[in-house]
Amino acid sequence: MLLALGLIGFLALAATIGVRWMARRVDSLGRIAPFPRISVGLSLVLALGCGVPMAVQARLEDRLEAAASRVAGGPVDVYCQELEQAFVDVGPELGTVAWGPDGVPERSTLIRFGACGDLRTWLGSDKAEPTLDQVVAVHVLTHETMHMVGLKNEARAECAAVQRDAVMAEALGASPGEARELAHRYWTEAYPRMPDRYVDGCGPGGEYDEGLPTAPW
Repeated sequence: MLLALGLIGFLALAATIGVRWMARRVDSLGRIAPFPRISVGLSLVLALGCGVPMAVQARLEDRLEAAASRVAGGPVDVYCQELEQAFVDVGPELGTVAWGPDGVPERSTLIRFGACGDLRTWLGSDKAEPTLDQVVAVHVLTHETMHMVGLKNEARAECAAVQRDAVMAEALGASPGEARELAHRYWTEAYPRMPDRYVDGCGPGGEYDEGLPTAPW
């Protein structure tokens, strides 16, 4: 929001300076005032400084949406938290899905600022050796996608996500081997540390085992 307001504000400032120059460029003696290049240029540079991060975030969100929609089997929306939102967000969750008044999860999710940063870094890498934070960030997108398709129970959504992390990673550009390794790392390194309400009934033969070939066990 702040970047958008800055972009609009600086563009408006540049336009205002230009319009004022047009209105006053010839004085009473017929002299033409020089164009205010420095003021207009500085305003445009500042507008560009706001616009570039917005474009980068929009591109990231488009990539995340495309992958999540593929895993969800239909269109979903993915948004990255902005920096100013992160300053006032003290919740522990790395992603959230809102619930409608009818109790049905909405088909949109907000991924926290740090997790989106990890996703951006991983997407820009060769994907061969992700950090654990990057592995978790990919899983967060998968987990929230499971909520967006209607799974309310956290343990069930978590287990469904575990079994689809490889699909999500591949949809985001990883090779099949890299995707399987990422899913296996989440299962063996991150999943065991999850709170109890996330880990019930998962694993081979468990209540939420769907028998998918992409399961990491």
